[in-house]
Amino acid sequence: MKSPITGKEMTLRASTSRLVFRKEEFEYFHLGYYCEDSDELFTTTELDEMNLNQVYNQYRAKHNILFADEIISIRKKYGLSANRMSQILGFGPNSYRNYEKGEVPSMANANLIQTISEDSNIFRNLVLRSSDLEDGEKAKVLAKVDAAIEIEQACSDENKYVSMLFENMLPNVFSGYRKPNIQKFSEMVVYFSEKLQPTVTTMNKLLFYADFLNYKKSAYSISGARYMAHNYGPVPVRFNGLFDYITNKRMVDTQIEAFGEYVGEKFVLPPTKSFNQDLFNEIELESLQTIASTFSKCNASQIKDISHQEKAWIENEKGKRKINYNYGFDLIHV
Repeated sequence: MKSPITGKEMTLRASTSRLVFRKEEFEYFHLGYYCEDSDELFTTTELDEMNLNQVYNQYRAKHNILFADEIISIRKKYGLSANRMSQILGFGPNSYRNYEKGEVPSMANANLIQTISEDSNIFRNLVLRSSDLEDGEKAKVLAKVDAAIEIEQACSDENKYVSMLFENMLPNVFSGYRKPNIQKFSEMVVYFSEKLQPTVTTMNKLLFYADFLNYKKSAYSISGARYMAHNYGPVPVRFNGLFDYITNKRMVDTQIEAFGEYVGEKFVLPPTKSFNQDLFNEIELESLQTIASTFSKCNASQIKDISHQEKAWIENEKGKRKINYNYGFDLIHV
């Protein structure tokens, strides 16, 4: 971005700041373009949104308020419109739609949305009691709810297993304020397998850089995965179990290959599999593309050494600690 005063290119800076939201104060990384000649900081609409989202995310995590992507997924699970959800829940006409766009719900509305996310039968009872639905429409909605409940019950064991793999399903600063999403995580593995056929060591670093770069750009990770500082660099927590799950689903395969004096595995795609980009938004796709391009020439040893230069690894490696996504603002290689 060029300075509106001098016309020279400005540098993007992140500095700690504080902001009050709903009578609570939160610390966040304020992003802005710095003009050296005028000693002023400038923002864009996108940066303003990014700065506010950091505060909203902390408020949501503190008060266990669902995030916009979770609110969207509840509605999609039942195949209903945002307006219909507002009717059933007793909200204002545009409330549910606004929550999907990022508005933070009131505590009362947030608690109700949280309740129906945890128990579909409670939502079913709300449909039955709704005076805004005519009998014919109510029957159609109930059929959709019953179908969703059946799917939930059929997938119960697998969902429990996935929850165990991710260790913690609650969005917070260690998940990049996303609820862990096995579909998106799996497709990230598919993407890098298709583009680069990486080893396990390389794959771990590609996933780390993609999630943390996306957080740096949007205040959200892509997959919701948690990462820890391993001896060989940042890795997803329980990455072996996650990779086993993905290979058992035949989303990717592994091949044994010689790497100089060593023999190891690399990820490859089955002939019938291709990357599903529909799960990702534009920013997320750009993050994946940037990482694939940036590290396309790196072998496992090189990308490991590169990751060891990141503050995210340096300050957490001793205790093999989980990595706070705010380290995304300190990335030096992307």
